Amino acid sequence: MEVIKTEIEGVFILEPRVFCDSRGYFFESFNLREFREAVGDVEFVQDNESKSCRGVIRGLHFQKGPHAQAKLVRVVKGAVLDVAVDIRPGSPTFGKHVSVILTGDNHRQFFIPRGMAHGFMVLSEEAVFQYKCDNYYCPEAEAGIAWDDPDLSIKWPAADGKVILSEKDKKNPRLAEIPQDILL
Repeated sequence: MEVIKTEIEGVFILEPRVFCDSRGYFFESFNLREFREAVGDVEFVQDNESKSCRGVIRGLHFQKGPHAQAKLVRVVKGAVLDVAVDIRPGSPTFGKHVSVILTGDNHRQFFIPRGMAHGFMVLSEEAVFQYKCDNYYCPEAEAGIAWDDPDLSIKWPAADGKVILSEKDKKNPRLAEIPQDILL
């Protein structure tokens, strides 16, 4: 796999070697030994999957404190714009983001370390999104940042005039409104 460093420390784009022939394709989507050599010693404990339609934005989500999660995300069907925002207090890239297009065809994966808010927008008619987490989900620790926080300057694609959000995500505050001690 090719590992591409990004502008934010610890955030990587992973491109697997895909073998194609007349039958279709094959690729190794995860290899613990290679992952640890390229990215670091992360132990994933939970796999999740979601299906969403065009214009859905899920995020920007994070787990607070000791419940923070690193994630390895990928799309198995469709296309999304995936975004990681650095919310680590004291980080030189605090409030900055990295975005990448993930599709079922490009097979790219995005590694997002702890201390990031994460979200994605569906660009295709529907998308099936899978991700591994290195910490268990804790409902009491869930939090979010407004997807359209102007201070983050995320360039979300036009969604044919509509963005679909959960009721919780409609109420997420701007990053500047979140006390720094919550982000630790």
